[in-house]
Amino acid sequence: MNGMNAPCHGLPYKIPQSVLVVIYTATGQVLLLQRTQGDGLGGVFWQSVTGSKEVQDEAWHQAAAREVWEETGIDVQAPGCQLQDWELENRYPIYPQWLHRYAPGVCMNTERVFGLRVPSYVEVTLNPQEHTAFAWHAWREAADRCYAPSNAEAILHLPAFLSA
Repeated sequence: MNGMNAPCHGLPYKIPQSVLVVIYTATGQVLLLQRTQGDGLGGVFWQSVTGSKEVQDEAWHQAAAREVWEETGIDVQAPGCQLQDWELENRYPIYPQWLHRYAPGVCMNTERVFGLRVPSYVEVTLNPQEHTAFAWHAWREAADRCYAPSNAEAILHLPAFLSA
């Protein structure tokens, strides 16, 4: 629990600090995941790995590694994997359909952006509670398919990290 009162559905309120992890290969292929709940309004929602901190003092890097493991089964410490803090942060309004997950009065989220370079042969095992499908796309196409503007923008930064 994050120390806040629990909402009526019995789960702790989400912490308005999250990670976004762009998973990609050396050739610029980006992994996108389709959310089981869509966009919360009935539409299809494709995204990179995202998720809130579990506790307020969880390190960004730790949250990124945990979310990648929970959503894709990829171990960021496996051979050929390299998790990098891109040192980018987004601050944006929480979508109205998801405000109920946060404490009353919380309407903004801070998102820290990471990249995870993986080998082209990495195995993806989806968490069926969170995602129904995955697909690899060239980075520009991946950016175009993302539901969230901050996700698309993060992917557009990828070329700067491909050469690193």
